[in-house]
Amino acid sequence: MSQQSESAANGGRISFPVPETMNEAQREVYEQIVSGPRRTLVGPLRAALHNPVLADRWQRLGQVLRFETSLPTHLNELAILVTARRWNSELEWAIHAGDADRAGLDPAIAEAIRTCSVPAFGDDVVAREIYDYACELVQRGDVSEPTYAAIIARWGEVGAVELTAVIGYYSMVAMTLNVHRVPLPEGVSADLPREEGKLAEMPGSGAKR
Repeated sequence: MSQQSESAANGGRISFPVPETMNEAQREVYEQIVSGPRRTLVGPLRAALHNPVLADRWQRLGQVLRFETSLPTHLNELAILVTARRWNSELEWAIHAGDADRAGLDPAIAEAIRTCSVPAFGDDVVAREIYDYACELVQRGDVSEPTYAAIIARWGEVGAVELTAVIGYYSMVAMTLNVHRVPLPEGVSADLPREEGKLAEMPGSGAKR
């Protein structure tokens, strides 16, 4: 069976390079990916490997934004979940819902995001600030002055730059997954309620600053 027919059988729109048929440049990037923190080739990199230079730069940027920011992991994952939900990206959601749980994000927060409800943050002002920043950015392409100032005050300019980059990067990831119909790995599922043809509406917390 060809790569194209394999991808079609799995619901993909394009073929996805596999180790047996990769050229030298593709295999080199593939080996870097599976020997790094990801440990496996999943998600948008399966499509990006059609251009190994793109895939290489992509995985390097992704490694920084996923594993090497100054933000605590559970807050990084919170921002990613908001992004995945906005773009209705099932694979991005499935992977990062698990990562968020392992990082210690309150499961009730993740569940509220999944259903496009406002999470009950209680006294967790830090998580609320990250949530509002992510919601505003994916909804409007910008954030308000109070929301921006809250991130600057707590995480400094580096944190604001990193958080914005995380949300932008994972928006690119979600679009790539969606448009190429990159399938979920075997045994992985996601249940994102959605209305066909519409993006998810991500409500802010309504907190006054």
